[in-house]
This record gives sequence, C-alpha cells and structure tokens, in this order.
Amino acid sequence: MLDGKKIILGITGSIAAYKAAFLCRLLIKSGCKVRVVMTPSAVDFISPLTMSTLSGNDVFIDISDGDGWNNHVELGLWGDVFLVAPCTASTLAKMASGISDNLLVACYLSAKCPVMVAPAMDLDMWKHPSTQNNIKLLQSYENFIIPVGIGFLASGLEGEGRMAEPEDILTYLNIFFSKAEDIKGKHVLITAGPTYEAIDPVRFIGNRSSGKMGYSIAKECKARVRSYPGIRPCIF
Repeated sequence: MLDGKKIILGITGSIAAYKAAFLCRLLIKSGCKVRVVMTPSAVDFISPLTMSTLSGNDVFIDISDGDGWNNHVELGLWGDVFLVAPCTASTLAKMASGISDNLLVACYLSAKCPVMVAPAMDLDMWKHPSTQNNIKLLQSYENFIIPVGIGFLASGLEGEGRMAEPEDILTYLNIFFSKAEDIKGKHVLITAGPTYEAIDPVRFIGNRSSGKMGYSIAKECKARVRSYPGIRPCIF
C-alpha cells in the first residue's frame, strides 16, 4: 500500500528523534520515497548524516544553505503525506499558530498534502490545556494526530506522551492509504436531513431527521478522498 508513496518526514528536537531513524528505515523498506526536514534543535538528538544515509536524500535543516535556499514550497508540494515524528510541544504550538521561524514549519504551511503529527513530550506537557488546545486546533485544520503511547518518559515519569512506535505509525499510514481504495474511481452522492413526501399541494409526510448521519458519512468520504492529494470532494 505504501509502495511509491512520497513521505516528507519532519523531525523536531526530542529525545524520541532516535525513533525517526527506525521509522525512516521502515518507510524505505515499504517502498516509500522519503525526504527529511529537521528543525535546528533536532540535530542535537540525531545526526543529519544518519537520516541522509537512511533516506538516500539530502536532509533539509535551514531555509538558506550557503549561497542558495531550500525551497519550502517545492517540498510542500512534493509529498503525498507530511509526517512530523516526533513533534514537540514547541513545534506543535508553532504549527497551530502559524509561527514560521524554521524550515519545517514553513514546509508545513506550504503543504498541499495531508499532514500527520506524532507528538512526543512529557506527561504534564501533554496534558497541559495549551497543548490540548493546540491539538484541537490542528485537528480543526484537518491535520491527523497519531495517538501518543503510554509508558516510561525521559523525565522518569510514566504515562501518556511517548511518541508512537515506528511500527504503529507505519500501520497508521497503511490504513490511511488503504481507506482511499474503497472510494477510488467512484462518484458518491450523499443526502442529509429530513425527507418529505407530498400528500397534496399543501400537506406532506416528513420526518425529524437531524442529518447527522449523512454529515458523518460525508465527513468519512472526504477523509478518504484526502488520501489522494490533489483530489477534493464536491459538496453542495
């Protein structure tokens, strides 16, 4: 299902950055093409040389590079999915607020493909209302949040906040792309709300339908269509 998919892998400054190496390896083994974008703080946790070797491509860190610049717009248009793993609380907040002070966030703001975020942070940071509000904001932008894991954290605490394991993220991607196969090549018309059947020119038989089921079906169809970047549903 992932063969030939183009994945932009964003890495931020988290101790969980080591998992990005395993994730990149799994993506390559699944037939994906991977291009890596790192925040400046991410290089303190994992070497760009490591990610370049695993992905087979240059790693992008800064907007300017010597006498040239890294085109964040081109990067944002290239991918089938922009996956930020791990994503720290700081980057989460910048993405939610549109604070484009590094190449990764600039790519995010330019991305036309679906965006997936795998958060990684300490328990209290994860549960803080500001973080949860940022999660809700990103979801309202139709970004996908990969659930955090539960276990031992770098602080010594135990609980929610661990970045999802690379194997789980790969499964998430497979499910995401496989859903689109159900609707690929099909034209779907969905109606919602009450129905009316005329008795005569004045009277009718109707029902009190809220339309919630129809809207839910339309929402799911839209999510599946988004698995194919460049294709968008028509809603009337």
